[in-house]
Amino acid sequence: MAHLLLIDDDPALIPRQMRQAFPAPAYRVEVARTGAEGLARIRAERPDVILLDLRLPDQSGLEVYQQIRRIDARIPVIFVTVAKTADAAIEAMQQGAYDYLFKPLDLRQLRRVVGEALDVARLAREPAVVAEPASDPDAEGAIVGTCPAMREVYKAIGRVAAQDVPVLITGESGTGKELVATAIYQHGPRAKRPFLAINCAAIPENLLESELFGHDKGAFTGADRRRIGKFELCNGGTIFLDEIGDMPPAVQVKILRVLQDQKFDRVGGNEMVHSDVRIIAATHHDLKAESAEGTFRPDLYYRLSVFGIHLPPLRDRGDDLPLLVRHYLRRFSRELGRDVHEVSPEAMERLQNYSWPGNARELQSVLKQALLVAIGSVLLPAFLPADLTPNHAGGKPGETGGRSRPGGTLDDLEREAIQRCLHETGGNRQRTAELLGISARTLLRKIRKYGLEDPLCPPPDASPPAR
Repeated sequence: MAHLLLIDDDPALIPRQMRQAFPAPAYRVEVARTGAEGLARIRAERPDVILLDLRLPDQSGLEVYQQIRRIDARIPVIFVTVAKTADAAIEAMQQGAYDYLFKPLDLRQLRRVVGEALDVARLAREPAVVAEPASDPDAEGAIVGTCPAMREVYKAIGRVAAQDVPVLITGESGTGKELVATAIYQHGPRAKRPFLAINCAAIPENLLESELFGHDKGAFTGADRRRIGKFELCNGGTIFLDEIGDMPPAVQVKILRVLQDQKFDRVGGNEMVHSDVRIIAATHHDLKAESAEGTFRPDLYYRLSVFGIHLPPLRDRGDDLPLLVRHYLRRFSRELGRDVHEVSPEAMERLQNYSWPGNARELQSVLKQALLVAIGSVLLPAFLPADLTPNHAGGKPGETGGRSRPGGTLDDLEREAIQRCLHETGGNRQRTAELLGISARTLLRKIRKYGLEDPLCPPPDASPPAR
């Protein structure tokens, strides 16, 4: 459950919008009417994200923000303001605030910004640890594995975490590069400072430079005010640039400048901005080959690869698969309210015989889908996706242990799984997509395909899972 704290003296409208955008039970929204009350709540229990009004009855929002930073600088703070000239909010962002929104709140923008802030909070605060057999196997954010290749990864994290140098993490998509970046941050000298993760492939090319470095008013059409970029926000902290191989050449030049001089200019601006940020980058590309071909800047590659860590694909991790299956099964059973705590030998054999082109991320998605349709306390082959065959070899559901429950086609079972998850999340599509391991766009397409426009309709032949 995500914990959101709103510090705002608005008696009704803003709290109502917050609870509409972030419904229970997936979210817990608390409201404080004054700065003093908000600070007391933060000291008693750290929220995941704070929304802070600039104008409070007892003190200014900026004063409250400075006290929040002293309590815990890692909590993302989003300012809300009624003024269209947001000089105070910009000043706060220069000191490290996450973002600011204007009243009346746009619910779509509110969900997006708070969702991104929750991801930042999770990365900054969940411990990224190695789950050794003797330690807690269910530790949140654990990097699980004991194969020789993963042991080398752990040694590399230990060697570089305390050294304030750039790190380049390589490996196929879904191998856990973000977890390794978080572990380096958690064990490094900047662990009490901000941590921001940016997926360079997910942001349109024409917006990435502004997202990273900010822009001045009038820099381009629609730039009606100055925007502070992530590098300025994260001064003193760590930035994780995921999929840096997809970064356009113009932005590569500015990243190189930051690495060399710790300086950059905002888009459309002449002022040089100083930012002391540690950069951790990750990619599934072969940047060495691409730099030789001229498709990635060689000088940036050499700067980034001062220290490199390579993550092995899941198919090369030997006996780690059963360890990962049991780890994720325990974790997702708790999240989804299931009581599945064992894997049948036949189901484990099917999982081990699959090549896992999507690596650990695909394994997580498969196990979530299986748990949503599972019955009883044992994960059986019938609950696994029908296309989970050795090397994608195909086959009929009945022949490979696929989803062949009586009276249900694969589409029927997929529809039921999505409906169950929508009901579980109170109709929150973003959270549903995360639980199912698919994109929000894919979820929307399936909702339309199966006619699931009423998300709170109980799943077929079942009542909501007991908690």
